[in-house]
Amino acid sequence: MSVPSLLAVFAHPDDESLSAGGVLARHAAAGARTAVVTATWAADTLRAAELAEALRILGAGKPRMLGYADARVPHSAPGCVRLCDAPLDEAVRRLVAHIREFRPDVVVTHDAYGGLPGHPDHVHTHRVTMLAAQAAGLERLYPDDGAPWQPHALYLATHPHSAVPALRDVIGARKAVFSVPDEQVTATVDVGPWMEQKIAAVLAHHSEVERGALPGVIAGLPPDTRERLFATEWFIRHASVAAAAAQTELTA
Repeated sequence: MSVPSLLAVFAHPDDESLSAGGVLARHAAAGARTAVVTATWAADTLRAAELAEALRILGAGKPRMLGYADARVPHSAPGCVRLCDAPLDEAVRRLVAHIREFRPDVVVTHDAYGGLPGHPDHVHTHRVTMLAAQAAGLERLYPDDGAPWQPHALYLATHPHSAVPALRDVIGARKAVFSVPDEQVTATVDVGPWMEQKIAAVLAHHSEVERGALPGVIAGLPPDTRERLFATEWFIRHASVAAAAAQTELTA
């Protein structure tokens, strides 16, 4: 059985490695086509270059950028509107074009909370992706942006309540964290065999390491702690994007 192609859509450079780096590496290793769309930061910035290196490590091709500015970093895309301020229809159209061009079986994005940090860009990327995954299959929507393509499944990267205490022991009670009841998680993926690639991709985001963001915290952890905390990735399968499509699962 062939492994489904996978398109990950995340808000910022490094989100792809932190939230789904193991799944991306796992699918690529099995011969699947994989790619990542990043909603913020411009293509000619330092963080875009770091993203390119992370995707090379994960086997996920070249960066695909929607080109919006980070809500909290205006210089992330000079002269461009912030993602959260962009017209919703425009953002959806840009993402639809990528979905139709890549034609993935599975789309992965942030959950409705925007993952653990609840960043507004994460939350909005979730909204845009939910709409785009449906709109991409409708021929009379955005007819100038490629032939219709309906992904077979949509998965939301998340964390169950049970995983939060161990994470807090390491990252501390720095900020509020957002997680879901364990029973809402529908795919628990062991990415231990791909940890070396996942961690290398996280650490490729050097600027985030240097400023002490989560990649920087991970850089300071011993290997056994990294394995314990980050060798599992959790997802919620959203109600079928294409009701008539066969079940298309992440490799678990």
